[in-house]
Amino acid sequence: MAPKPEPSRRIVADNRAARYHYTIEDTLEAGIALTGTEVKSLRGGKATIGEAYAGPSGGDLMLFNAYIPEYLEANRFNHEPKRPRRLLLHRRQINKLIGATQRQGYTVVPLKIYFNDKGRAKIELGLGRGKQAHDKREAAKERDWQRDRARLLRDRG
Repeated sequence: MAPKPEPSRRIVADNRAARYHYTIEDTLEAGIALTGTEVKSLRGGKATIGEAYAGPSGGDLMLFNAYIPEYLEANRFNHEPKRPRRLLLHRRQINKLIGATQRQGYTVVPLKIYFNDKGRAKIELGLGRGKQAHDKREAAKERDWQRDRARLLRDRG
């Protein structure tokens, strides 16, 4: 049987620093409740999720501090760039994430915003714990060693 082709994703925003600052233990995909001008602005590819986080708000999971710039052609019908956005998840998933953040000290970190193959805006969330300074140094040392090892093996032939 032929392997499944990987779904086509057009990545709009990527939080590369999240894997440096957090140990990501679980990931899941969620939808985002957006207005029309937010979708048009996302298609332009200028969103930023570097300082964004997800947290509970009134029984729902919300995305806070994500920056989606205003759509220039939408004069007075524009959206607020840093407004809280509702994340579309099943109730069981919401309860699991809220429980992990409140009881076990985890953080829900957005990793990527992308458009799936159906053209819908999705967000990849990571459930992780914050790394200590010594863990970050250890990860940097391991990454440097892997790079040096690959260089040595390549030079050997």
